[in-house]
Amino acid sequence: MRTSHMLPHRLFPCALFILLWVLAAVTGWAADPGIPFPANAASSDQKAGSLLVYNVYTSSTVNFTSQNSRLTLTNTSDVAGIAVHLFFVDGATCSVADSYVCLTANQTINFLASDLDPGVTGYLIALAVNSQGCPTRHNFLVGDLYVKFSSGHSGNLGAEAFAAQYDAFTGCNATSSTASLVFDAPTVANSYNPLPRTIAADNLSDLSSNNSTMLVVNRIGGNLATGASTLGAIAGLLYDDGENGFSFTFTSGACQFRSTLSNNFPRTAPRFETIIPAGRSGWMKLYADNTTGGVLGATINGNPSSTIAANAFNGAHNLHHLTYNNSGGGAVGLTIPVFPPGC
Repeated sequence: MRTSHMLPHRLFPCALFILLWVLAAVTGWAADPGIPFPANAASSDQKAGSLLVYNVYTSSTVNFTSQNSRLTLTNTSDVAGIAVHLFFVDGATCSVADSYVCLTANQTINFLASDLDPGVTGYLIALAVNSQGCPTRHNFLVGDLYVKFSSGHSGNLGAEAFAAQYDAFTGCNATSSTASLVFDAPTVANSYNPLPRTIAADNLSDLSSNNSTMLVVNRIGGNLATGASTLGAIAGLLYDDGENGFSFTFTSGACQFRSTLSNNFPRTAPRFETIIPAGRSGWMKLYADNTTGGVLGATINGNPSSTIAANAFNGAHNLHHLTYNNSGGGAVGLTIPVFPPGC
């Protein structure tokens, strides 16, 4: 009688699991079904990456219960732990405070802004690094935040993910004090997905229905060892729902711009309430004037009538990416301080 060399059917699932686990250990990719998300796919809040940007966090030193943020960071890799360098960027002064967290495989953590950076409003960059503190490819980080302001603006924002497009980061070792990375094309050394140069806010609601929409715009770039880059000049177009566009500009000497939409901002002719009257909506485009500028942002809508009016809502979303900066338009650079993780 011939002996079969086929595995019994009951062993197939176990054998398949072992094979996938070995494959994951060799390749570094999680053994999940489907094709891994390509590293050169555009940045967004719906993918994993090696660098995350949380568009706004805040906390009050007077009343943490009315103004605070809860941030979550998750390592989705089944096999590899990672050290993450956190950079808390003060939106007004562009000064930077930093900290390290270390995540095991499949670990998630959350923390309050009031615990780590109280009394500051700004944005957070989370970067995967190796044991020396140098940037490293670990496209498995995802994140979210809940944010609330004492003004009543609150909502949930996913962290925007940028994948590392290199196999090994070059020019950084145990003797380095800084490392420079770029947001550029995959063919460029030490590159991450390009940063947007044109961003858009859709579903802008009218003021007459008690809506108050906070616009947040961040400049990403500079040297995080000394201070982030300032936003500079921004040009924009505010559109009504009849396809008509109205131009405006503003300049910010900070690295984060925040303002509620009103007849005072953006400064258009005619004013905001004429362009978006009662019961109507609109949208806007924002352009970074600097060709090496990278911008991200979000809108947060607050409406005190949300519990009593059917057409009143609270919420938040990141701004849409319409165009990107790359080698052709001027790559965006970011320098970080380098020192070993303390965990």
